[in-house]
Amino acid sequence: MQNQIAVIGGTGALGSALAGRWSKAGLNVIIGSRTEQRAAEVAQSMPGVSGMDNAGAAAAADIVVLTVPFSSQEQTLESIRGSLAGKLLIDTTVPLVPPRVAVVQLPDAGSAAVSAQQIVGDAVQVTSAFHTVAAAKLAQDGPVDGDVLVFGDKLKDRVTTIELVEAAGLKGVHGGALANSAAAEAMTSVLISINKRYGSAGSALRITGIDQ
Repeated sequence: MQNQIAVIGGTGALGSALAGRWSKAGLNVIIGSRTEQRAAEVAQSMPGVSGMDNAGAAAAADIVVLTVPFSSQEQTLESIRGSLAGKLLIDTTVPLVPPRVAVVQLPDAGSAAVSAQQIVGDAVQVTSAFHTVAAAKLAQDGPVDGDVLVFGDKLKDRVTTIELVEAAGLKGVHGGALANSAAAEAMTSVLISINKRYGSAGSALRITGIDQ
């Protein structure tokens, strides 16, 4: 894959973990942050990765990956929307609402991914992924136990997203239409609840019964 990938919110736990894995896989990565200085500081530890503010990163990229908290999703997308037309946006947002993050609280649109599509408009192709994989696991070297469900209304966009999932060292599974993202977003709260009950370091999903 020769596309330029911007990780918006790339200085956070999930964003920096994904950027690091894609950097090691030889992909072209830009870390985006609210300030260019912070992005540059994090990018220094990753070979070949550059750092820009979110708007600059989105403008320079072919594929944009949003890795910000739910509370920042709308504001961040509004700030980069002008640079997204004709591009693929991969939304990783999980609608966690503190303090009850172990309780499913989906937004009025039905899912954070559908909300993202409504914010950016039809000129942007939106997929969603990486909801149920712990950032702490991604930050470690080696394979990650757990599959990634990928949602999107166009098959070709899901295929591209799954290529990025696999480049990060995980197995991607087609989950169907973007609206189905609600299932994985809700499952994140369920997994948090499971982690608390069983003292897990990070439970995950594994899809069985399919050949791939």
